[in-house]
Amino acid sequence: MSAAPQEVAVATTRPERDPRSLRLHGLLGLALGLWVALYLVIQPAANLLTHRILGLDPATHLGSAVAFFLFEVPKVLLLLVLVVFGVGVVRSFFTPERTRAILSGKRESAGNVLAALLGVVTPFCSCSAVPLFLGFVEVGIPLGVTLSFLISAPMVNEVALVLLFGLFGWKVAAIYMGTGLAIAVGAGWILGRLKLEKWVEGWVYESMGSAGTVEEEHLTFADRLQKGIEAVREIVGKVWPYVLAGIAVGAGVHGYVPEGLLAGIMGKGAWWSVPLAVVIGVPMYSNAAGIIPVVQALLEKGAALGTVLAFMMSVIGLSLPEMIILRKVLRPRLIATFVGIVAGGILVVGYLFNAIF
Repeated sequence: MSAAPQEVAVATTRPERDPRSLRLHGLLGLALGLWVALYLVIQPAANLLTHRILGLDPATHLGSAVAFFLFEVPKVLLLLVLVVFGVGVVRSFFTPERTRAILSGKRESAGNVLAALLGVVTPFCSCSAVPLFLGFVEVGIPLGVTLSFLISAPMVNEVALVLLFGLFGWKVAAIYMGTGLAIAVGAGWILGRLKLEKWVEGWVYESMGSAGTVEEEHLTFADRLQKGIEAVREIVGKVWPYVLAGIAVGAGVHGYVPEGLLAGIMGKGAWWSVPLAVVIGVPMYSNAAGIIPVVQALLEKGAALGTVLAFMMSVIGLSLPEMIILRKVLRPRLIATFVGIVAGGILVVGYLFNAIF
C-alpha cells in the first residue's frame, strides 16, 4: 500500500521589524525636535549674549560684527547638519559605481544633461576627481559627458543650494542651480564637440574596457539613515573650521565695511567687477559652507547679485586644487580650455543677472 503523498505546508510570516530601524526612527524624531528647538532660539540667544552678557552696543562696528558672528555660526551649522544628513541618505541611492552604470552608453546631449543632474547628488570632492574620471573612461563615457559631471558636481553643490534657500529664499537658490546646471551642460557639450581626447594623457585610455560589472549594494532604510549619520560625522567634522572662517570674514565685512563701498567695487555700475570676481575666486580654496556667509555679507553691503554669484561659482567650480589634481589625467591645453569655457559661462551668468536684478 503506497503512502499518501505528504502535504507540504508553506507558512507565510511577516518579516520581523528591525530593532535597529525602530531605534533609529526614535532617535531621528528626537533629534529633529531638538534641531527645531535650537533653531528657534538662535536669534534671542545671540542678542542676549552680545548685548546683555558681553555688553556690546549693536550700533558699533564691533557689536554689529560680533552679533553677526554669534547668530550665523549656530544657524549655518544647524542648517549644515540637516542638509548633510538628508544628502547622505539620498547619496546612498547614487554611489559613484551606480552613476557610472547609469551614464555608460549614453550619447552626448542627453548624456550631458543626465551627467549634470547626477553631479548634484553624487559624492564628489577634489581628491576624487581623478578616480571618477578614470572610472568614466573605463566604461566608455564620452569626454564631454564626463566633463559635464566634473563641472556640475562641485559647482552645483547641494549644501550651497540648501543654505542659499535657507538664507535668501527659493529664487536665489533656483537661480544658482539653474545657471550652474546650464554651465555644466553647455561647457561639457562644447568640449565634446571640440574632440579634445588627444589632450587627455595617453595612459588614461589604456584602462578602457577593463571595468567589471557593477555590484548592487542592497541597503535597508536603517542602513540609509546610518549613511546620513555617517555623512554628518565625516563632512561636518571636516568643514566646520571653514564655516567659522567664512563667517568670521563675513562678520568683518558686515561690521566694518562702510555701506555703499562694495556697491562701487562689486556693483552693477562697475563693468569690470564680474571678471575681477572670477579672477579673485579661482585661486581661493574654500567649500560651499565656508563661502556662503561671505556671500551673505557682500550682498548686505550692496554688492550686485550677478557679481557675487560669479565669485561664488568660481570659488566652488574652478578651484585651483581641483585643477592641480586633474593635471594627472588632463594635459595643460585641455585644462586651460576647460577653465576658459567654464569661466566664460560664469561671466555670462554674472552679467546676465546684474542686468536682470
